[in-house]
Amino acid sequence: MDNTAKKHDVYQAIADPTRRKVMELLAKQDLAITDIAKQFPISRTAIVKHLHILSEAKLVTSQKNGREKLYTLSPEPLADIKEWISYYERFWGNKLSMLKHLVESDEN
Repeated sequence: MDNTAKKHDVYQAIADPTRRKVMELLAKQDLAITDIAKQFPISRTAIVKHLHILSEAKLVTSQKNGREKLYTLSPEPLADIKEWISYYERFWGNKLSMLKHLVESDEN
């Protein structure tokens, strides 16, 4: 039996609204944990846990900067999600075309 902890994937990482907000902040600039935590009504410890999950999913990286750790967004893993969603876009396009046809035929 494998006793290693299960890593979080990109889908699990972006499922939480707090983690998505952290990613939005990091998309603008690299930030230290303290600066990230100031943006949320939750504890610094909770932010550290969110950053850990984002790190496991390879969505953020960290680098020591003096006594602080700076976090940087690494958006590359989001390409997997984009690819997955793009497969389903064809279904949305078909539904919109059918809706347009129905609306236009009701007008006549």
